[in-house]
Amino acid sequence: MKTGLFFGSFNPVHIGHMAIANFIIEFSELERIWFVVSSQNPLKKKKSLLADYHRLELLNLAIDDDLRFRVCDIELKLPRPSYTIDTLAHLKEKYPDNEFSIIMGSDGLGSFDKWKNYKEIIKTTHRYVYPRPKVDLTNNLFLENCTFVNAPQMDISSTFIRESLKNDHDIRHFLPLKVYQYMKEMHFYE
Repeated sequence: MKTGLFFGSFNPVHIGHMAIANFIIEFSELERIWFVVSSQNPLKKKKSLLADYHRLELLNLAIDDDLRFRVCDIELKLPRPSYTIDTLAHLKEKYPDNEFSIIMGSDGLGSFDKWKNYKEIIKTTHRYVYPRPKVDLTNNLFLENCTFVNAPQMDISSTFIRESLKNDHDIRHFLPLKVYQYMKEMHFYE
């Protein structure tokens, strides 16, 4: 089965994540998308993450009954920090019938050479790359084994969501409804 791995901290998941996943599953060869919840991206500064089980629950609420999507907690069970190459090796061993691809934003290509064993990833794993605002790929060296998807650009980030909630803004339409309700009930990011 052709399976896309959409990595992220999903802190929290928002409509931008869901719109990208929906677009890619409908307009690519992928049959399933797994949302791979990351513990801490080794290339990003440490930030305040919700507990793993809350981020998993938010994703489950966002996905609801959409069978094209699945929440994957594998990186939360692997040694930290987690590296994509190690996650791929583990998933390929555990699910040999799946053909895995990576789903990533074009902004991640600029630092792709900092990923552990990035040349091996390029060689062995196809990448579906969606556009991010203000990212120029003209001189990028890491375009091999990529399919560029013309997904709508949504300049929404989890940072924006967290800051907006902290400042008491009503942003209910930036989140799947069940996610928003759970976050309000739990007083996340307030």
